Amino acid sequence: MEDKDHTTCPICNKSFLVNDIQQHANRCIFLNCPDEKRKRSPSPEQQNSQAKLVFNQKSPRDMARETPPSEPSKQSNEPQMNGSLSFLVPLAKQVQPKTLGEFFGQSKVLGKNTVLHNLLQQGEIPNMILWGPPGCGKTSLAGIINHICKENPKKLRFASLCAASCGVKDVQSVITVSKNEMKYGRKTVLFMDEIHAFNKKQQDTMLLSVEKGEITLVGATTENPSFSINSALLSRCRVIVMEKLGQDTLMKILENAAKSFDVSIIHEGAEAKCGAGTKVSIESAALQFLADFCDGDARIALNNLQLVIQHNNSSGKLISIEDIKEGVKKCHMLYDRQGEEHYNLVSAMHKSIRGSDANAALYWTARMLAGGEDPRFIARRLVRAASEDVGNADPAALPLAVATMQGCQLLGMPEADVLLAQCAIYLARAPKSREADEALGRAKTVVGTWKGRQPAVPMHLRNAPTGLMKKLGYGKPEEGQEGTFMPPELEDTDFFD
Repeated sequence: MEDKDHTTCPICNKSFLVNDIQQHANRCIFLNCPDEKRKRSPSPEQQNSQAKLVFNQKSPRDMARETPPSEPSKQSNEPQMNGSLSFLVPLAKQVQPKTLGEFFGQSKVLGKNTVLHNLLQQGEIPNMILWGPPGCGKTSLAGIINHICKENPKKLRFASLCAASCGVKDVQSVITVSKNEMKYGRKTVLFMDEIHAFNKKQQDTMLLSVEKGEITLVGATTENPSFSINSALLSRCRVIVMEKLGQDTLMKILENAAKSFDVSIIHEGAEAKCGAGTKVSIESAALQFLADFCDGDARIALNNLQLVIQHNNSSGKLISIEDIKEGVKKCHMLYDRQGEEHYNLVSAMHKSIRGSDANAALYWTARMLAGGEDPRFIARRLVRAASEDVGNADPAALPLAVATMQGCQLLGMPEADVLLAQCAIYLARAPKSREADEALGRAKTVVGTWKGRQPAVPMHLRNAPTGLMKKLGYGKPEEGQEGTFMPPELEDTDFFD
């Protein structure tokens, strides 16, 4: 029942003073989001009343604080652990850090007294591009920024998009709201995951808003920003280089996740009590094996841990290294056949050949083959190395490399692997001469830096297929020109220093 001083909001059904209902209802209309509609679907009478209200754009976060908490959801039939986590959501998502103190790794960019760490502690979010391999903490850092925005609702608002699944209209929608929020002194932080999935023209939609300060852009990419991000947009953002996580960092992350799952960690030498009714335990050595196993990718490590725990979720179970091996089966190896790692590995192979290190040349070749690299791509680089680095010190190297490339085309994988190995070993052990490559470089420099018109071909070096050309002096050396083949302007030039 309502008294004379109170009335009910037609949108949220909450009771307010008569003098305050108009202001509250105006903000309720602006909220008008799908999640809120599902909580309360207004009746036809309420909808008619709503149409009479005046539209006044107000912060959605202010309204969210006024909205009563939703009813607890029904419990799922899925199995749950003794701790606060479950198997419903990937473990990497469940243990995502919310504060800088909970973030492990990346001490070079997020360690204490670093510029970025201090800015985030002060609630200041700069425009930045987070660049690093999968599972290094880019999304986790975005989650921390989201939490910072929630702690400062009057100043900051967080919006998240993924370039792989959204379009320009989604970005424009965020920008439209951000312009409106600017009127109330709130800055919008837009997290754009997989930003390299946008082409340069799509990235241009954010450029002007970043320039004007209407949004703060936080992009995440596994691709080299120099190639995948619009140069104009890149110049307005700070590139944060995040490295592959080390084993010690992964171990800390896994230990923290195991404790959150209420799983006991049994260190070497300690006795594990595995009687009936005791909770699940895991050997510390098994966690270390998993940390070493996942190639610096925390997401893979955490989700593998969840898989193993789910498979061995019985009272008194002690998870060992054998259980980890059985549950995971195959090592996760980072390799992108079209990304930067593609070129990093082939460059490492080439430089190992140049340095005459047969072991390293074979290792990098095996890494590429294990990652599924096209053997023809490796073979083409071997042909280049045979000419560029071995050269005339061993003239047999180039025919061998060409034969290797042809053999790879004929055989294909997996039979072509030993051809590549043989050629890489041969080139690494062969004597080296970079004379041809370096001399060519000097010749290109002379041609490229020549001022004015390029020297003409001397008459005696020209072909004379017709009588007229012979009469004009084509092919006939003048006195003193016998045995000379360079233009007179370059007569004393020597490319072989």
